[in-house]
Parts: sequence; structure tokens; C-alpha cells
Amino acid sequence: MKKGFLLSTALLLTAALSAQNPVKTTNGMLAGITEKSGVQSYKGIPYAAPPVGDLRWKAPQPAANWEGTRKADHFGPRAMQPPIFGDMNFRSDGMGEDCLYLNVWVPPGQKSKKLLPVLVYFYGGGFVAGDGSEPRYDGESMAKKGIVSLTVNYRLGLFGFMAHPELTKESPDHASGNYALMDQAAALKWVQENISAFGGDPKRVTIAGESAGSIAVSALMASPLSKDLIAGAIGESGSMMGALTAVPLQQAEQTGVQFAATVNAASLAALRAMPADKLLEAATKYGPFRFSPTVDGYFFPKDLFAIYEAGEQAHVPLLAGWNSEEMGARGVLDKQAPTKENFTQAVQRLYGDHAAEVLKVYNPANDADVEKVARDLASDRFISFSTWKWIDLHTKTSGQTVYRYLYARPRPPMQASMGNARPGLAGGVIKGKNTGAPKPPPPKGAVHSAEIEYAMGNLASNKVYAWTPDDYKVSAVMQAYFANFIKTGNPNGPGLPQWPAITGQDNVPVMHIDVRTRMEKEQHRGRYLFMDQQRAAKQ
Repeated sequence: MKKGFLLSTALLLTAALSAQNPVKTTNGMLAGITEKSGVQSYKGIPYAAPPVGDLRWKAPQPAANWEGTRKADHFGPRAMQPPIFGDMNFRSDGMGEDCLYLNVWVPPGQKSKKLLPVLVYFYGGGFVAGDGSEPRYDGESMAKKGIVSLTVNYRLGLFGFMAHPELTKESPDHASGNYALMDQAAALKWVQENISAFGGDPKRVTIAGESAGSIAVSALMASPLSKDLIAGAIGESGSMMGALTAVPLQQAEQTGVQFAATVNAASLAALRAMPADKLLEAATKYGPFRFSPTVDGYFFPKDLFAIYEAGEQAHVPLLAGWNSEEMGARGVLDKQAPTKENFTQAVQRLYGDHAAEVLKVYNPANDADVEKVARDLASDRFISFSTWKWIDLHTKTSGQTVYRYLYARPRPPMQASMGNARPGLAGGVIKGKNTGAPKPPPPKGAVHSAEIEYAMGNLASNKVYAWTPDDYKVSAVMQAYFANFIKTGNPNGPGLPQWPAITGQDNVPVMHIDVRTRMEKEQHRGRYLFMDQQRAAKQ
């Protein structure tokens, strides 16, 4: 009898905790759950109508209201996507077109009338994969630091970026494509309308992201639909000025026409009538990365380079940087041995008539230097240059403080329990007995995406790697910088190495984040100026 009473009491207590702190949003009441840390979480909140049926390939529409109190106790579905990246671990409620949900983590004991700073984090995945439920992006750790934290789902790939002449014609804005970015802007509008109910300050919203998420941050800063909805920005590896670059509308429309032909769809109505899974299968075969952001005249009035050069982006503080090994030497050498001869031949294949110019800038002194130089060139080509260009232009035209970092802490070895697993694409993991090629050499630096768990305070959620006290030390420093910046627009704080803002092209301090975090002067400006000249010459 006593045991049954205690069990009933425990169940009642659990139910009471689940219904704590109901929040009234513009669409209705929400009940979150209390995490063990005391953080209150609200998961799977619809911020727009499901983009299905006739709403496929349309701008996000308002979410429907609901009666009563909606339970916000689990993540919503993730967007339609192929299984491309090995480092993605989802907690989402399946996958589907009905994917426009966000998640909110509120600091424990938020009873103060003083509204708190807000972080809105956009996941990476090349605009073709990813989800706000991934543990590495979890907002609980940031919430414990006094920040109302959100992750946001948005449409991906074909569903998020396909342009088509019929779509342009039916649009009241005479534009098509960029639905994923419009989703993100809609989420930011939702934040403006609702976040104060969660204790967040709509005037202190910092947007952040890694890889495609960082590229999205650079885009949201540039668009008239979103640039007035943010107070600060954090970019981890990537901007749309050189990575996943927006293409002219007509070019994107032709990609849509070509794709429609591959699935024998003679009209937009036929495309909308196709099941989502069949479209995803066809788009994956067609090439998931072929659906690009678009200079559509609406979300982007003009090319992003032009917007930033004119200073027409959001004038907000920016903290941005990249990792020390964004791409390995194989990104240039492929499977060839790291010799000067092989490097020269690889550059000639990549650059043709311009190879001699490239070899003056990326010039290994001997065979021993080739791996590092090839790694630098591969990283710059992949994503480092685009991040540098964003930082450089925002410094010149925004009138706001800009902070630059280089993240250099390599991940530790995998846990022994991972067995035959080996590192895969974008820092992912390939599991199984037959993993194909032999394990690649250990990374010499921080690979693409390696910093996410450190920055967000989520090392413990990643069971793949054998984290050490040094890793937790690096995470504490990096997360503190990020949290300070979100709160004040300045990363500096007690117990941290001083991080000065950039004051001009002759004074570009770079915070090297590692076990020994330290400030150094910019060392490779010539590389990025050269790449910028190469880019301009192609226009």
C-alpha cells in the first residue's frame, strides 16, 4: 500500500513538473518540462504552418492557433533530408515536410522582471541536412548561463531552395527559392512576438550557427526581411560570400526546370502532387547540393557582396571565425602522396592557367611542408575565405565591433567502445566492420564542426570521443566568450584572456582558442586578399 502511494505521489509530482510555468504565446498556451538542471524546456513549438500541399515551395504562413494547453515536451519532426553526414544524431519526432518547429530553453528560476538575452541557433548541414534536436546544439547549457536559448528547424535541399519559373510567376514578390531562409526569418519574427513570455528580451537577440548555420547568419544579416530583428551575430565557419553562394534567379529557375524534367513533372501542380519521399529520393540522385540560395530580388535585393560592400547589412556586433583544419590536405591532393610535385600538379588541375599565381601564395618549401600548405589551400577554398570576407567587409562597413577567432583544439581519440568506427565527412563517424578505406591520419588541427560541442557547452552529450580535462577547459573558455558576447556584444569577462576587437586592416587580432588560449596578430591576410582578387576577376 505504501509502495503504491509513493509511486502515485511520484507520478503526480512528475505531472506537476511537466505542467510547470505554462506560457501564453500568440497561438495558444504551452506547457514545457523541467530538466534535471532546473532549466525549463519547451520543444516542438510550431512557428509557421506546415509547408505541405499547396504551401510546398511557398513562403512560410502563420501557424494555426490551438485550444487549451499544448504539451511542448518533445522535439518536432526534422525536415526532409538524405542521410549524408555521419555526425548527426537526431532526437526528432521522425522526418517530414511538416517540420517548422522551434525549441526554447529557459534559465532556471526565471522569476525576475528583467528580460534576459536570447540566443537563436541555426544548425549546419550544407542546407541539405541537420536538425534543431541534435544534442550538440542543445540550449540547456547556455540557459544555465542566463540566456534564453532556441534552436530552429527550417526546410532543406529541394524543399528549401528550389526555384522555378512557375513559382516566380505565382509569387506576389515575383521571386522563388530561399524558402529555408524565409523560414528562419519567420522564426525570428516569432521570437520578436513571443520571447518575452519566456523571459527573453526581443531587443537582445543574437543569432548564431555553424557551417550552413553560419552562412545563414550572414544571409539573415543581409536581408531586409530579417536584418532589423537581431542585435548580434555569431558565425562559426562560413558565410554566403564564398560558401553556398546565392546564384542569380534565372540560373536557379533553370535548375528547377531541369529537375522537374528528371521526374517527368510537366507543371508545378504535378511537382506539388508528388509524395515528399519520392521527391527527396529523386533530388538525392539529381544532386542534393544543386539547389542553391537565390538572388531573388526579394529576400536578397542584390548580391551579398554588394550588400555588405554598401554597408546595407544589419549593423550589429559580430563574433566569427573558423577552425584550423576545415579541410584536410586530401581536399587538394586527393589520394596522392604529399610531395611538391604532386601538389604542383594538383594546383594545375584545379586552377589551370592561374596555377602559377596560386603557387606563389601557397608555396611549400619542400615535401615536408606540402601537407600543411595543401591543408591551408583546401580549407581556404572550402570555407575559411568566405568567413574572412564576411569579417573583413563587416569591419569596414558596419561601424560595429567585430571579433575574430581561430579554433585550434583537435578532438581527442574516439572512445575504445567505438570499435572499428572511423572519422567521416564533416567530422562525422562511419561505423561498421566494413568501413571501406583505411582510417585517415589523425587530424593536425580542429576539423570542420569540431568546435560546436565546445562552444555550446555540450561535450558530455557526445559519447563518441574520449574527452579529457583539457577539452572541458577549452569548452569552458569558448562557451564563456560566446555567453558574454550574447549578453553584452563583447566576449570579454573575468578570468578570460583579453580579446580586443578589430580596429582596421593593420590591426586584426585573432583569438586562438585552444588549451592555451591566446591572442595573436593576423598572419595570413595575403592569402585571403589573393583569393578575393581571384574571385573578383571571375565576375
